[in-house]
Amino acid sequence: MDIALFTTQIQSYSSRRIAEAGVKLGHYVEAIDHTRTLVALGGTHPQLLFENEDLSGQFHAIIPRIGANVTRHGAAIVKQFEDDGCYSTAHSKGILRARNKVTALQFLAQRKIPMPKTLFAMNAYGLRSQLPLLGKPPYIIKVQEGTQGIGVILAESQAAAHSTIDALCKLDTPIMVQEFIAESKGTDIRMFVVGDKVVASMKRQSGGDEFRANFHRGGQVTAVKATEAEMDIALTAAKRLGLDVAGVDLIRSKRGPLLLEVNASPGLQGIEHATGMDVAAAIIKWIEKHVETS
Repeated sequence: MDIALFTTQIQSYSSRRIAEAGVKLGHYVEAIDHTRTLVALGGTHPQLLFENEDLSGQFHAIIPRIGANVTRHGAAIVKQFEDDGCYSTAHSKGILRARNKVTALQFLAQRKIPMPKTLFAMNAYGLRSQLPLLGKPPYIIKVQEGTQGIGVILAESQAAAHSTIDALCKLDTPIMVQEFIAESKGTDIRMFVVGDKVVASMKRQSGGDEFRANFHRGGQVTAVKATEAEMDIALTAAKRLGLDVAGVDLIRSKRGPLLLEVNASPGLQGIEHATGMDVAAAIIKWIEKHVETS
C-alpha cells in the first residue's frame, strides 16, 4: 500500500517509528507536511496540492498526526482525502471533536461515559459561583485545547481557583474546571486504541511536586493491565469520536474508571518504552486489515 503520514516532524519518535514500521511491513510511506498542503476547489475536480503535485488518488490510507496549533487546517486536509475515497486512521470530525476537551466530553457524556464532574462557562463569575458543584478544593483547571499536560493547573484553595479563573478569562482563554480525584494519587491510565482493540496500556505517575502524570512532564510510566471496564470505556470513546487510532486517558476513582480525555494524535514513545509493545506495527497492520476488507 501507499500510505501518507501527515506530520511536521518526521524525526520525532512517533512519526519515525510509524514510517519505519510501514516500510518494514512492505509498504511505501511518504511523510507529508499538512501545513504546506492546500486544497484547490472550483475546477473540474478538487485538487490536493503539495509542492505543486496533486496528491488526489495517490494513497490508499493516511495517518494524520495533527498539531494543536493547526487543528482546523489539518482536519480540512484530512476531509479532502476522505472525500477522495482515502482511508484515514482518524476521521476529520474525530480530530476536531477530540482536540477540544469540552467538545469531546459533551459528546461522550451523551453516551453515558463516566467522567469527573466538570464545569465550563464563558465568564469567570459563572465558573466561580458554581464551584461548589464540584465539591471542596482542590480543583483542576484546564485550558480546553491544551496538550501534553500544558495548560493544566491545580488550584489547591478556593481563592487560588478564583484568581486563576479570573486571569485566564481575562485572557479570553476557554477553560474548564474539574473535581480533583484525591484517591488517584497523581496517577492516570493511558490506553492506546488501534481499531477494535486496546493494544497497550500504561500507568503514568507524577513525580515530585508535579501533579500532572504526562510522560512529557516527567511522569514515570509503567505497563499496567487495564480492566474490562477501562478497555470498554476506551474503545467506546474512540469509536464514538471517530478515531481508529487514539490515546485514551482514564483515572481510577472510588466511583470506578473516569474518562479524562481522548488524544487523536497520541505519542508512541512513552507507551512503547513502558510496555515493550510494537504499537507502530499495530497501526500499520490495522490499516492493512481495513483497506483489504473495505
